[in-house]
Amino acid sequence: MEKLKPKLFSVMKTYTKNQFTKDMIAGIIVAIIALPLSIALALASGVTPERGLYTAIVAGFVISFLGGSRVQISGPTAAFATIVAGIVARNGMEGLAIATIMAGIILIIMGLLRFGSLIRFIPYTITTGFTFGIAVTILVGQIKDFLGLTLDKTPVETLEKVLACIEDITTINLWALLVGAVSLAILIIWPKINNKIPASLIAVIVAALMVKLGKLEVNTIGSLYEISSKPPVLTVPTFHLHTIQSLIPDAFTIAILAGIESLLSCVVADGMIGSKHRSNMELVAQGTGNILSSLFGGIPATGAIARTAANVKNGGRTPIAGMVHAVVLLLILVVLMPYAALIPMPAIAAILFMVAYNMSEWREFVALLKASPKSDILVLVATFVLTVVFDLVVAIEIGVVLAAILFMKRMADVANIESWKYIEEDNNDDDLSDPENIRLKKVPKHTLVYEINGPMFFGAADKFMNISLDSHIKVVILRMRSVPAMDINALHALKKVLKTCKNRKATLIMSHVQEQPLKMMQKAGFDKQVGEENFCENIDVALERAAGL
Repeated sequence: MEKLKPKLFSVMKTYTKNQFTKDMIAGIIVAIIALPLSIALALASGVTPERGLYTAIVAGFVISFLGGSRVQISGPTAAFATIVAGIVARNGMEGLAIATIMAGIILIIMGLLRFGSLIRFIPYTITTGFTFGIAVTILVGQIKDFLGLTLDKTPVETLEKVLACIEDITTINLWALLVGAVSLAILIIWPKINNKIPASLIAVIVAALMVKLGKLEVNTIGSLYEISSKPPVLTVPTFHLHTIQSLIPDAFTIAILAGIESLLSCVVADGMIGSKHRSNMELVAQGTGNILSSLFGGIPATGAIARTAANVKNGGRTPIAGMVHAVVLLLILVVLMPYAALIPMPAIAAILFMVAYNMSEWREFVALLKASPKSDILVLVATFVLTVVFDLVVAIEIGVVLAAILFMKRMADVANIESWKYIEEDNNDDDLSDPENIRLKKVPKHTLVYEINGPMFFGAADKFMNISLDSHIKVVILRMRSVPAMDINALHALKKVLKTCKNRKATLIMSHVQEQPLKMMQKAGFDKQVGEENFCENIDVALERAAGL
């Protein structure tokens, strides 16, 4: 069983000065990358700039210290932007803090219950759909600042933002558009010139100089927000029962998102350094980090794939790098935060445009549309549309339910029961080389054999009742070698089959019952009702018993 032990405690046994130097350098570089991103993501989430840094500092340090990955870097990510903005708009910062604390508790419970491996059961179509939807939502939310528009109203919903931008397009600020375009060009071109210095840092510096030296009438962070360079301070929100009840869906959404994104980032990092993360410990760390982040004024956090990759590329190999990144950001917050007031809003919008593009995975979205079955396309498109039109909570809830229903339908379609009588009439000889083929078995005249294929569950239970008995039938054999699992509905159907057999004075024989169905039958006492002697290990034994009855 996977250890619930932080990776830090394991790697320190063989830690060296040389690795400490590499971790220090990587931590500083990642902090420089995280600085503009944390500010931009905080603004996209509808909170003040310093709260993004609080998140990267507190959650970044705690999750690296307790985490199950050697190189994971955690902090604010684009995945949370829309849901955080919605919570803040409805419930304020205190509501966000409560939702984040609840999400943290859920994550810790998931880790302690060893649910780390269960995250993979969230369908890929859902994660792709809502990720693309979040990217579109972030992009739409930045159009106003990129164009320097003056809106008559500040809507929260994505479609309303689009309509508001169209209505007030005549208020476009050409200077803002110029600053935004230059920033976007730097973000696209600079990585091809120099990949050591973060493009986002160059973009905000150039944009700030353009506005300051050119005295351009462009909104900056300082003109719209009050900048604070104070370090994070412990603040405990006031809990009310009705607030907790109303925020439960949001808390579960934050927890699921944090779990999915952090473990996905861990998997990517494992491939880069040839290591293996501890998924359950990572969930506990993510939960603890989110709780402390909210208590110190931050927003939800999770593993950030881009920052984690930058950490690995710059030599980070232990959690020390993530802890150094958090400490460096704290120093920047205290010393340099006043200068963040000079950053133009179009530059922030350009950074978020790139974040949205990079996270969208639009090529994968298009590929799924082309190659997936119609049912998967339905889940993909529904999740995407619901994310954009409504919110992430609704999208995930309906997406999961829809995926589950379609999955059950597929399982019900493949599940079937066939009489060997009908198979004998089939002229297809393709499987005659199979020693288990019915044509190679001798079935007694008074015996009827049915073979069940696929899982037996409530979605297909009615199919297993299609068993008819003629008056001369004395034995019914149910061959269950292809039934990996069954539920209580299927067991109820089998009880009806047994009752029918007893009414016709026929014997029911069970052949090759697999482990899970057998345990369920034994627990319910069905094996006693059928007779333990009528449970045969394979079809040959079952046919031999039928011949003797």
